[in-house]
Amino acid sequence: MTRGKRETIDWADLRRQLEEINVGIDLGLEQTAAQQRDILRARARELAEAPSGESIRQPFEVVEFQLGDESYAFESSYVAAVFPLTELTRLPGTPPFILGVIHLRGEIVSLVDLRRFFDLPVQGLSDLNKVLLLHSKEMSFGVLADRVEGVRVFDAGCLQPALPTLGDRRGEYLKGIAEGRVVVLDAVRLLEDPGMIVDEEANGEQGY
Repeated sequence: MTRGKRETIDWADLRRQLEEINVGIDLGLEQTAAQQRDILRARARELAEAPSGESIRQPFEVVEFQLGDESYAFESSYVAAVFPLTELTRLPGTPPFILGVIHLRGEIVSLVDLRRFFDLPVQGLSDLNKVLLLHSKEMSFGVLADRVEGVRVFDAGCLQPALPTLGDRRGEYLKGIAEGRVVVLDAVRLLEDPGMIVDEEANGEQGY
């Protein structure tokens, strides 16, 4: 191998080239940011020009369950837990739709049978019965289900008004009918219903 002559580095020219590269990068970033602003403005114009009454569809997650042959659902944000019904203590002096109370994590929670609450046919308890624990900051209680199907995601825009077959009482607690004739119930309306509070005197008779 032969050794060639040592090349002389022109440091001034090298600095000039680096400055040109940096300027090019800065311009590229500015152009990208400008393009992004144009895209956002275009989207804003499209939303502003949307026909009146047309809503933006936002997906929401629900927990679907069965009551008899019908499918129901609550928004998953109000379902704290799902578990099998293993033990139930009945209470006197409570409405028919409150089956009693259950012990959960050291607390006593009332159990509601929506079939009785909505005046649906009652088929009795079975080994498949599950409990959905509804909760908010002020209230929590269990809801009895024949079977829990799992979590689904719906588009809010797909909810339809109540079916003619739904009774008046179910209509009061309805958010809408989703795909597959799933009745999406209003968990907030149920949780805020004072009728769901178990009388403390009834609890006292049971020694709680």
